[in-house]
Amino acid sequence: MRIAVAMSGGVDSSTAAALLLEQGHEVVGFTLKVWDRSRCCSLDDVEDARRVAARLGIPFYVLDAHDVFEREVVEPFTAEYASGRTPNPCVWCNRRVKFRWLVERVRPLGCELVATGHYARLEVSGGRVRLRKGVDPRKDQSYFLVPERPGDLERVRFPVGGLTKEQVRGRAEALGLPVSSKAESQDVCFLPDGDLAGFLERRLGPARPGPIVDPEGRVVGTHRGQWAYTVGQRRGLGISAAEPLYVVRREARENRLVVGPRSALLASEMEVEELVWLHGVMEEELECGVKIRSTAPEVRCIVRPGPGRARVRFAEPQFGVAPGQFAAFYRGDEVLGGGWIREARPDE
Repeated sequence: MRIAVAMSGGVDSSTAAALLLEQGHEVVGFTLKVWDRSRCCSLDDVEDARRVAARLGIPFYVLDAHDVFEREVVEPFTAEYASGRTPNPCVWCNRRVKFRWLVERVRPLGCELVATGHYARLEVSGGRVRLRKGVDPRKDQSYFLVPERPGDLERVRFPVGGLTKEQVRGRAEALGLPVSSKAESQDVCFLPDGDLAGFLERRLGPARPGPIVDPEGRVVGTHRGQWAYTVGQRRGLGISAAEPLYVVRREARENRLVVGPRSALLASEMEVEELVWLHGVMEEELECGVKIRSTAPEVRCIVRPGPGRARVRFAEPQFGVAPGQFAAFYRGDEVLGGGWIREARPDE
């Protein structure tokens, strides 16, 4: 089978290519150029991927993905921040660029599947594809991999999902791959310097200072531009108060930042929209696990489905549930589906 591997120049995707070769597949490497200044497709990263491909003896190509990345990831990211929500661009990138655009782009080249270096597992049996967590709980990336259409996973594979990070590095070193000890980055790829506020100013115009208010609407300070703050943030508010204050929400239309005590950020419920269930429509109440951020622990919940959305009640109140973020649902190590957080409802 001929398989395209999305090679970022890092150790995970490089090892994924090597593992597929060992399994007897015909492998072709592709690096996607998505952004001029990016942590995942810089000139150094492209050259690293090229050197790995040469070491493995596989063909290697660089694909220009600027336009699709701008349209499907950066523009929605910017619009979400402008509306006061907190987006997750990595979910869009996987869904729309890797699982859809890349799959279609390499099909004419005879590539039947696309593989990435994500730490997750796919089980294919009886015509059904099950998405499961990676075996390394510290590196599991299944949260980011719920597709927009369940069938999109049928042509995707995750070769390193059954290994730990240490095992991946060990395999890369044993194979003499030149990236075996390369450091990894957790930053958003098109924000290599981490300057979110500066990026949004360049896209949307200069930030406007505005009022910081308490939950009753009383002005307690001034923000330097509401894009620079995130829900749940405590440091850097420049407010003196008798108790610690946190960002409760960003009100983009009014250019206000609402702050309050920690208790104001506890939510007992949330509403999730644009739900995708990987194995049919959920019509009955469901008890399962949910992650409300990629780094958040999985918590128990009850999901009450509705048309295209669901009401989710947590087993215990959760801190900092941010509209715009992604929610992924689990049963054991299997991913059931996911959707976008529309609203958090405070604990009562």
